[in-house]
Amino acid sequence: MVPPVHARKLTKVPYVELADGRVQGVVSSGSAGERVYVSSVSAGSHALSCATNNNRPCSGLGGALCKHIRALLDEARRHYGAERVAAYLRLDPAQAPEAALSALSGPVEPGPTGVVFTRFLRYLSYLELPGTTAPLPEMHWFPAGRAL
Repeated sequence: MVPPVHARKLTKVPYVELADGRVQGVVSSGSAGERVYVSSVSAGSHALSCATNNNRPCSGLGGALCKHIRALLDEARRHYGAERVAAYLRLDPAQAPEAALSALSGPVEPGPTGVVFTRFLRYLSYLELPGTTAPLPEMHWFPAGRAL
């Protein structure tokens, strides 16, 4: 388990992960409080995906990164560190990680919106469980840590 580099800002990007060959997560809408976007950048191809949780495409995603993907990458950098995110996305190692992430571009392709959003909701459901030190069977793959 790798500790976070810096504390996260959960109001704008409540969920970010490096998983399934993508930097992916959930980003809050700036204009509608009840709307969220599921955004991702694929490793290698750098394919971009951004859509609402009910699969409506982001209107800002075109030839450049939309504000949701920029926010996602900023939080990924804050949480995992720029070097780790750049390496995960297989960006040019000769280029500085911050510069490579800022200059990122790629084709627009539909992403796994439903899968990522469902995972986010499942993790949120753990917040509603009563506090316990007993193991949760579905979380057995998590590395053991100290109880808070």
